Amino acid sequence: MNSPLPPAEELALIDRELAQLDARRLYLLGRRDWLLRLLQQSGAAPVRWGPAASGPPAWSAGPAGPAKEASAPSAQNVLLTLGAVLLAVAALAFTLVSWGSMGIAGRSAVLGVVTAAALAAPVVLLRRGLRSTAESVAAVGLLLTVLDAYALYAVGMPDTDGTGYAAGAAAVLAAVWAGYGSALRALRLPLPAAVVAAQLPLPLAAVAGEAGPLGLGWALLVTAALDAALALRVRAAAVPAAVLGSAALLVGAARSWSADSAAQALAPAALLLAGAALGTAAARREPRAWAAALVGAVAAVVAVAGVARPELEPGWAVVAHLLVGLPLLAAVRVPALPEAVRRGSVLAGATVGCLGALAAGAAVAPVLVARLQVLDEVWAATAPVADPYGPGVSAAVALLMTAGAAWWLSRVSARPESAVVAVVLAWAGLFTAPVLLGLPVAVVFAVQLAVTGAAGVLALRSPSRGAGIAAAACALAGAANVSLGALDGRAATFAVWGLLGAGCAAGAAYGPAARWARSGAAVCAVGYATGLLVAAAAVSDLAVVQWALPVLAVPASVAALGPRLGAVRLPAEITAGVSGVLALVLSAGRPGTLALTLALAGVVCAGAAVRPERRVLGWAAGALFAAATWVRLAEAGVTAPEAYTLPVTLPALAVGFLRRRRDAQASSWTAYGPGLAATLVPSLLAAWGDTGWVRPLVLGAAALAVTLTGAHRRLQAPLLLGGAVLAAVAVHELAPYVVQVAGALPRWVPPALAGVLLLAVGATYEKRLRDARRLRAVIGRLR
Repeated sequence: MNSPLPPAEELALIDRELAQLDARRLYLLGRRDWLLRLLQQSGAAPVRWGPAASGPPAWSAGPAGPAKEASAPSAQNVLLTLGAVLLAVAALAFTLVSWGSMGIAGRSAVLGVVTAAALAAPVVLLRRGLRSTAESVAAVGLLLTVLDAYALYAVGMPDTDGTGYAAGAAAVLAAVWAGYGSALRALRLPLPAAVVAAQLPLPLAAVAGEAGPLGLGWALLVTAALDAALALRVRAAAVPAAVLGSAALLVGAARSWSADSAAQALAPAALLLAGAALGTAAARREPRAWAAALVGAVAAVVAVAGVARPELEPGWAVVAHLLVGLPLLAAVRVPALPEAVRRGSVLAGATVGCLGALAAGAAVAPVLVARLQVLDEVWAATAPVADPYGPGVSAAVALLMTAGAAWWLSRVSARPESAVVAVVLAWAGLFTAPVLLGLPVAVVFAVQLAVTGAAGVLALRSPSRGAGIAAAACALAGAANVSLGALDGRAATFAVWGLLGAGCAAGAAYGPAARWARSGAAVCAVGYATGLLVAAAAVSDLAVVQWALPVLAVPASVAALGPRLGAVRLPAEITAGVSGVLALVLSAGRPGTLALTLALAGVVCAGAAVRPERRVLGWAAGALFAAATWVRLAEAGVTAPEAYTLPVTLPALAVGFLRRRRDAQASSWTAYGPGLAATLVPSLLAAWGDTGWVRPLVLGAAALAVTLTGAHRRLQAPLLLGGAVLAAVAVHELAPYVVQVAGALPRWVPPALAGVLLLAVGATYEKRLRDARRLRAVIGRLR
């Protein structure tokens, strides 16, 4: 331990610090003893802040007793609550059951005395410091005032309207409880109870006066306004203000949406505007009440647009709401507004825009899906251009309006999410507009191709990654939709697919674009080239199996271009490989055509393997050539493939042996793999279809010899190939007996055996995992 002070000085400093600590400890211990004696004299229990400085806790005079499951205050509260509940039940039973057995004087005396006693008792209890007991007794007293009101109605005014009487009683009780709580500030229950009771008079009076839904809405709104004013002093009043205000606005919105004319919508609009004013005022006074400004702004939009709604079609009603609501977004540029009002207004505009976009999107979705009808009969020229039950151009207008608002918001607030929304909505509006307008087919395709191309250009040149990805997705969706629609006619198919393919090729060649965008364009270009060749083959009335030969031109062209494709070479080659697989699938119906297709595909792979960076395709070329040969042999009815494979295998193994002698580091897969696979694989396929025993026996013996040779020479290829073939032959020979035994066993035995096996493997999972890793390491060390 290094120190900047000399040892002697540091030792003196430490001694002084220890002396000060000892003096402070003695002072605290003396103070603690004096406080303990003071608490013992007063009979109060000390607070358990923690263990004492030394020795046992000072508040325990002896050994610690059993741990207490509940503290004294909690037990006291439980007892007081139970007592208050029992008194309340007794009061209810007395009022409802035993009331009729007493005279009027007795009834009045009992209720008056009990109520007065219950309300006066907390005063005495509070003076004695029994606050919890006072709260319980006060709760009973408040309940007794409710029972007094009921008793007064049942005896003195039985013919009075019950709802009206309840409204008046609630007002009186609210006033009484408020005064009682103001007089006894130490009680926490009376004032909240008064606030709850104050919510009832006006709504109940509206119901009693048969004021109708709007009258009830005004009553709720006025009550909410009073609660909001009270919330400035009592924060708990904000909750009923929000609840009643929302209920009033819901009533106004429901009446506005159900109005049959503009005149009928005026009265609900007035209610909604009053609620909007209340929400804005609340947000101005309370900075955290931005939700009130949000709800109020939405209510104002519904009020203004609701007047015009009855005179408009549903689609144009959505546009009307957007015309009123989207300008609220401009509040983001008005710093003079309070923060809560500005935030609520902007969110309200965004909410209206989202709802309008959802409504318009749901309306135009069937227009996009309608083109799937073309798949029922390709090139029939019968698919409708537009849905006769479509929403009309109003949906496109709504989408474009929300797109413009989102784009403006992205520019002023620098929010990338708004730019993404703007791109998607603008594409949806522009893409569906010509269909909704009922324009001619040629014009529809021209406009949609232009919109798709514009989305593709934006994906290639957009500086924002989010907007670029959204534009790419829109371009892909538009291209797929237009391509589907073009299948309705032959000329349209070639024209549309050709234009889209050319556009994708140009996008793939655009150097400044992001790599992911160019790669996607390259994939689409290769896909459209494949589609055009398939369409050309279909037009020429060729058999389906012969379509494979033109399709092979796509992978051949991509392989010929090679390095000239630049950064998009790999995705283009992968897509071309998929086209090659499609060619093989198309030719699978005729062995001769399949063999020719396999051979041509092998030529393509061999040509690509000439380049050093694509040497791996040489394996694919060899496999394709071998597959083509075997398809030809199978077509010729050859049942003994060994006559054709052994003459190839023996020289191949000799060449591999010589290579290993010259290069000891050469892999056994390169030296012996092709030669062994040339005979073992075809023989295995033939053995699985052979019912005799000679071929499986000879093949099994040969595979065993190859496996042992690989293990002895530590060669990976012979070991794995021979072992796999040997295992396959064994499974083939044992399969009939396994099936026979399985059929003789009860049906519950196989699941039971499988369960036991799973349990055993699970129990030794770690050991099996280590064994697998060890085996993989051993195989990896082989050549």
